[in-house]
Amino acid sequence: TGSSRAQRLVTVQKGPLYRTEGSHVTLWCKVSGYQGPAEQTFRWSIYLPSAPEREVQIVSTADPSFPYAIYTQRVHSRGIYVERVQGDAVLLHITELQDRDAGEYECHTPNTDERYFGSYSAKTKLVVIADTLLASMVPQVLTRAEGEAVELTCEVSKSTTQHTHLSVGWYRLQGAGESPTEEVLTLSKDFILRPGPSYTQRFLVGDVRLNKVGNTTYKLFIGGVKASDQGQLYCEAAEWIADPDETWKDISRKQTGRTSLAVTSQGRDLSVDIAAAASSLSEGDTLQLNCLVGAQKETSRHFQVRWFLNGVEVARVDPHGVLILEEEHEERAKLGQLRAFKQSNTVYVLTIYEVGLKDSGMYHCSVSEVKAPGDVHSIQSNQSSGIQVDVKPIGRRTHLSVSTRTPQVTAGDALTFLCQVRGATSPVSVQWWHLPPQHMGPRLLVAAMEQDGTLSLGSSYRDGGTWGGLRLEKSSAGTFTLVIPSTLGESHGGRYVCEVTERSRGQSWTEEGETAVTVSSMGLGLHATLRSRIVTVRYGQSFELVCQVSANYTIEEVPVSVGWFFQPSPPTGLYHKLVQVLPDGTMNWETAQSRFQGKAQLTKAATSFRLHIHNAVAADKGAYQCEVKVWRKNAPPQGQPAATTTSNAVGIRVLLPESKLQVATEESSVEIAGGADATIECRIMFAQNTSRFAITWYFVPLPASDETPLQIVRADYRSGLEYGAKFSSSALKSRFLSQRVSSNVSWLRILSTNPQDQGRYYCVVEEWRWLVDDWYKLGEGTSGRTTLEFKLPEHQLQLEKTNRSVLVKEGEEVTLHCLLQGAHLSATRLSATWFQEKEGSHVRSLLTLHRDGAIEYPQESLAGRLHLRRPSAGDFSLTLRSVEEGDAGLYHCQVQEWQLQSEVNSWALQALASSGYTQLTTIPPESTVLSRICSSPSLLNFILYLPLVLILLLTLGVFCWCFRLRK
Repeated sequence: TGSSRAQRLVTVQKGPLYRTEGSHVTLWCKVSGYQGPAEQTFRWSIYLPSAPEREVQIVSTADPSFPYAIYTQRVHSRGIYVERVQGDAVLLHITELQDRDAGEYECHTPNTDERYFGSYSAKTKLVVIADTLLASMVPQVLTRAEGEAVELTCEVSKSTTQHTHLSVGWYRLQGAGESPTEEVLTLSKDFILRPGPSYTQRFLVGDVRLNKVGNTTYKLFIGGVKASDQGQLYCEAAEWIADPDETWKDISRKQTGRTSLAVTSQGRDLSVDIAAAASSLSEGDTLQLNCLVGAQKETSRHFQVRWFLNGVEVARVDPHGVLILEEEHEERAKLGQLRAFKQSNTVYVLTIYEVGLKDSGMYHCSVSEVKAPGDVHSIQSNQSSGIQVDVKPIGRRTHLSVSTRTPQVTAGDALTFLCQVRGATSPVSVQWWHLPPQHMGPRLLVAAMEQDGTLSLGSSYRDGGTWGGLRLEKSSAGTFTLVIPSTLGESHGGRYVCEVTERSRGQSWTEEGETAVTVSSMGLGLHATLRSRIVTVRYGQSFELVCQVSANYTIEEVPVSVGWFFQPSPPTGLYHKLVQVLPDGTMNWETAQSRFQGKAQLTKAATSFRLHIHNAVAADKGAYQCEVKVWRKNAPPQGQPAATTTSNAVGIRVLLPESKLQVATEESSVEIAGGADATIECRIMFAQNTSRFAITWYFVPLPASDETPLQIVRADYRSGLEYGAKFSSSALKSRFLSQRVSSNVSWLRILSTNPQDQGRYYCVVEEWRWLVDDWYKLGEGTSGRTTLEFKLPEHQLQLEKTNRSVLVKEGEEVTLHCLLQGAHLSATRLSATWFQEKEGSHVRSLLTLHRDGAIEYPQESLAGRLHLRRPSAGDFSLTLRSVEEGDAGLYHCQVQEWQLQSEVNSWALQALASSGYTQLTTIPPESTVLSRICSSPSLLNFILYLPLVLILLLTLGVFCWCFRLRK
C-alpha cells in the first residue's frame, strides 16, 4: 500500500443463490483498495421483488438505528445480524430464512477515501425455495449372529424445481453414543460411493453395498456382520445445489430414526448372555433386558428361556414363544407394565415399563434346549451372568457448576468451558448457549448433547471454517466440555450458558449456569511505526529503517509476517514490494526489485523489524513503508490474516557526488562577411576525468536580445543529437552543426550564414557520471554569450521605406509591395525574405527567394496562398490569396545582394536592406459585419453613441460662430 492506491472495490457473494425456507443463510461481502481505517463500515439493504427500485435497509455494523421497521425486531433478536470476519470482510447471517427474505441484497461501504474512486457497493440475488427434502426409515431392534447379513432401507425424496443433487449416507453410533459417529457408506452428490475408514476393505470385496432401488429407495447391505457393527444405525440425506461461483452448497439435511443392531457370537456349546439398554434407572423409567442365545445352526433348534430377579422367576418363554408368567406378575402384564417375547430364536426380550424401587436387583436369564416343543426334558441348559439394575427414587434435583479455563484470550486462542453435573439419577441432556457482547436478542444455541449421546450444533455455529471445529465432549461422568479450538474475534466473547435437563417418569428438571469470556481482536491496538536515524544519506553511505510493531497483546506469541515496500522518487504509481518475511523466517524477494537483495540485510529483535541497506545509490531515493500481518495463534499462516496494518512512510534522500564542472563564461563577439561560415566555441575549464557531457546550444536573435532563447541542438552524453523546434527543418539541420573537437571543447558550426543568423549564441553543459547502476546528472554550467554580426561593404541597397496600412476583406487577395530603387552591382545576385509579426508573438519568415531562384516556404501551410510577383528584377512584391482573419499583422521584406568570390569560389553578402512596414488589417465579408459589431461590445457602444457625439460637436460649432459675431 502507498500514497497512491488502487481504486476501492466492493465484492459480494455471486448470485443468484437458492436457499431453502427455514435454513440458516450467510452472505459474504468484502472491500479492497480503500483508504482510511482498517475496520470499514458495512450496510446491508434489500430490494424486494414487489418494489425493485426501493431500498429497504436491513442492518449496519455501525448504526443501530439503520434497520427499517420491518427488520428491527429480527435484528434486535439476532435473527439477522452481521458477523465481522475481519476489518474489511463481513458475513450477513439470516438464522431462519423466510419467504419474504427473497430479493436483491446490496452491500454498501461508506466512503473513507480522500476522493471518490472506485465502487462502493455490490449486489447479489437471493431466491427462497421450499424445503422439500424427506428422509425416513422404520426404527427397528435387530439381532444378528456373526456372519449373518443385515439390510436396512431408507426412503429419500425431493421435489425441488431447481437442479439439485442428493447425497445419502449411513452412519453408526456405538452403544449409548459415547464414541463419535462412524461413517459406514455414503453415496455422494457426485454419485460416488465413499465407505467409512472402518468399512473400506469390506466395501472393496463387496460385503458392504449401497443399492438404489427406483427413484427414492436406498438400501444398505452388510453381508457377514461383525461384532464391531453393533450399535445404532441411521440414514442421513442432504440436498446440494451448485452456486454461481461453481461451489456446491448443502441447502437441506435430514436424519432418519435409528435402528439398533446387536451382534451375537457363535460357539460349539450353548452360550447365554444378558444385556440391558440401561442399568441405572429412576422411578418411572423403562427397563429392557435382552437374553442372547449363542448356538450353531440355531434356526433348527428349540429353546426355552426363563427370566430371574434375585433368583426368583419372573417370566418364561417356551419354544413356541408363548409367555408364561408367575402369578404376582400377571397383573402388571395386564396393565401393560411388563412384557416378554421371543424376538428371534436367539434373542428374547423382557421389558418392564414404569419401574419402581422393587424392580431393583440382580437379573439373569437361563436357557434350556429341548429336542422338540412340549418336551419336559432338556438336552442342555445354561444361564447368563447377572446384571445389576438400580432404580433410584425420583425427586432429587441436579446441581451443576460452570467454569472456563480461558476467561480472557486474544483472537486465535482456544476457548474451553466445563459444565460439571452432580446428583443426576439418570442420563442428562446438555445444551450450551452463547450471548455475544452487546447482544440484544435471545441467546444462541451453540451445541447440544442428548441423553443418548447424540451431538448437534446450533444453526449459527455449524460453519467449521468460522468456528474452528467446535466440539462438545463428555470428558468424564457428569463432566461436559465445550471446546472452540480457534476464535476469530470479539464476537466469540460474551456469556456462555450450560443448561442441563434430567427427565424421568414424564417429568423433567433443568438447571443452568453461566460463565463469561473476553476475546480481544488481533487488530485491536495493532500498529506499526517506521523510523530512520538519518533520512538524507550521501552516495555510498548505508542507512537503516526500523519497523516497530505494537498491539494490545504479546506480538511474540502470534505468527507475524513483515513486508517492505518502496516507491521511487519521483513517484511512479503504487508502492513496489521489495521482500516479504514470513513467520517462519522465509524471505521472498520480488524479482523486479532484485538489486536490493544483494545489499539489504533483514533482522528481527522482539517487536522490531529492521531493513539495513548498504552502499546507497541514487535509485534508492524514495519512500519506504512496512506492512505487518498477524495470524491467529492456532491457525497456520495462510489465506487471509487476522489483522493487517501499514506503517507511515519514511522518505530517504540520496545526495549525489558534488559536481566540479566549470565552463568558460567570457563574453565575445564574432564579425563575419555575409555568406561565410561561422564557428562558436564552448569550452569546459574543469571537470572530473570520468565524466561525460551533454552540450545544448541556444540562440537569441538580434536586435531583440531579451526574447526567450531558442534551442538549436542538443548533443547528449551519448552523442545523440536533438534539434529544437525552430531548427528542425532539413535546411537548418544541414547548416547548424554541433561538433565535439576534444574532451573539453565543442563547436557550433554555422554554414553559409545569412542575416537571420545574427544574434547571441551560448551553450549549456551538463555533467553526467556512471554511478553503479546508471548514468546520473551531477550539475550543469552556462557559457558566456558570443554575438554574431555581419560586416558588409560600403555599398548599400535602396529599398522603398514607405510604411503602409492595408484593409482587406477576408477571402480576397492583397499584394504587399517590396521595390528595389536604383540599380544593383553587376555580376551580383539578389535574394529576398518576407516576414510577418503578430501582436505579442515572434517575427516569423513566410517565404525566402534564394539567389539561385529557389523558393523556400518555412510555413508550409501557407505555400498554396503565397505568390511572389517578379514583373521586374527589382520587384519582390508578395501576393497573399484568400485572406484569412489570422493573416492580420505587420509585414516587411529584406533583400540581400550576393557576389561570387572567384578566389574562394563562394558567394559573399555585399549588401542588405529592409523595406518599410505594411500593416494588414482584415475585415469579414458583409454578411458577417453586423454579427461582428453585435458581438463586440466596444464597437456596438461606439455606434450607439455616435449620433450624440455629432450633436455635441454641432452645438459647439454654433456657439463658437455666435461668439465671433458679438466681437
